[in-house]
Amino acid sequence: MTATHVPGLPVIEDGQLISTNPATGAEAGRVPAADEKAVAAAVERAGTAAAWWQSIGWEGRRTRLLRWRTLLVERVQELAELTRRESGKPVDDGIVEITAAVEHLDWAASNAKRVLGPRRVRTRLLLAEHSGHLEYQPFGVVGVIGPWNYPIVTPIGSISGALAAGNAVVFKPSEYTPVVGQWLADSFAEIVPEHPVLQAVHGLGDVGAALCRAGVDKVAFTGSTATGKKVMAACAENLVPVVIEAGGKDALIVDEDADVRAAAEAAVWGAMTNAGQTCIGIERVYAVAPVYDRFVEAVVEKAGKLRTGTEIGPITMPRQLDVIRDHIDDALARGGRAVLGGAGAVQAPYVAPTVLVDVPEDSSEMREETFGPTLTVTRVRDADEAVRRANDSRYGLGGSVFGRKNAIRIARRLRSGMVAVNGTLTFVGMGNLPFGGVGDSGFGRIHGEDGLREFARPKAITVRRARSLLPAMTFERTPAQVQQIVKALRLLYGRKP
Repeated sequence: MTATHVPGLPVIEDGQLISTNPATGAEAGRVPAADEKAVAAAVERAGTAAAWWQSIGWEGRRTRLLRWRTLLVERVQELAELTRRESGKPVDDGIVEITAAVEHLDWAASNAKRVLGPRRVRTRLLLAEHSGHLEYQPFGVVGVIGPWNYPIVTPIGSISGALAAGNAVVFKPSEYTPVVGQWLADSFAEIVPEHPVLQAVHGLGDVGAALCRAGVDKVAFTGSTATGKKVMAACAENLVPVVIEAGGKDALIVDEDADVRAAAEAAVWGAMTNAGQTCIGIERVYAVAPVYDRFVEAVVEKAGKLRTGTEIGPITMPRQLDVIRDHIDDALARGGRAVLGGAGAVQAPYVAPTVLVDVPEDSSEMREETFGPTLTVTRVRDADEAVRRANDSRYGLGGSVFGRKNAIRIARRLRSGMVAVNGTLTFVGMGNLPFGGVGDSGFGRIHGEDGLREFARPKAITVRRARSLLPAMTFERTPAQVQQIVKALRLLYGRKP
């Protein structure tokens, strides 16, 4: 008989972490709960596995990672259903998430050798007799701490880069989605049974802290800004480098020559998909005056057709309901108006789509990450004002611009790691583009070439090829040779540009 628990709250009983569905409280599954000793043992095993994984070379890793990719495709329905059972995410959304994850895994596996493989580097004046070489070496063991809102694509973004670069991975899934995390580790072990190259360790925040201190060589974290700072502090004790992908308060700018209907559809998708529980979700819109009224009308029309329980799933973390409620109430109390939803929108475990206008810029709804299906729309004079307001945020993760003539120029001015032009969230689906933010949204990148390089150390090697014609780096150089160096310096670099 399936036990019933408080919806969404993870519970540790008898050494097991019990995961529950946020909508019903039904048990989604159980995984072994780790302690500090178990985490240390996993990292030690990973060290041995990393040596073997590196030894099989680029082609050996590529082949195995592509086989894992194929397995995910074969079991896409199974994994999407498991995600729905554990997080409440609609199955269709789960399939879209898995599709993006497969794209990132395929790209990392197929491009790791090209990006990270050894190469010759052109020599320079002082060392003309030497050749230069650059190679990227894996760190060894990478700790990946994943989120609950996208428990497949987000960790796979880091895991695929780390594995393709030659590292072993110890993965700490969110305590809200441990069953999905374990499924990923188990499916990889079917493809790579020889050594524990990818392991999962489970528990609450203390397990993540233990992972940071357990001897890993790098940590990739995705989660809130507050928790990201704790991860950095723990890693700093041993100078463990980190990649931090934290929160966002992403803005969409609608310029006067935008396709208003398309902008409204994209805004609703960007704000409401996954019940708004998206770090790169659109939470603020700045629409220029000539299109503002039409845009608001179109957004209300489209968002009003969404149904909670089907297109809009439950809020996964129960305590997030209070944050969403507080933000809506604060916006309304300070003069904002709800043109859809609003007061009473929070009906646990769901939140009805909510669209707010006339919300003060210093309200919590405008300044803090809401992480729910809410959207504020603000009238602005022109694109310059829109950019200024959009950039007035401690966050800087993603963003969006709708327009024609000046859209790309506006996109370049946004203080963010990524921008979609005439779309929302689209950059997450391109495995060859880097993903990450600035400010309180974190630093470092996953995905793409920059993401692969995050999981490898660049190593420079010089090799003497011949006798030195201009001996510079020796005590045996003569005054005449120094003068020759000066002449060469003036000849090569002395001309004014």
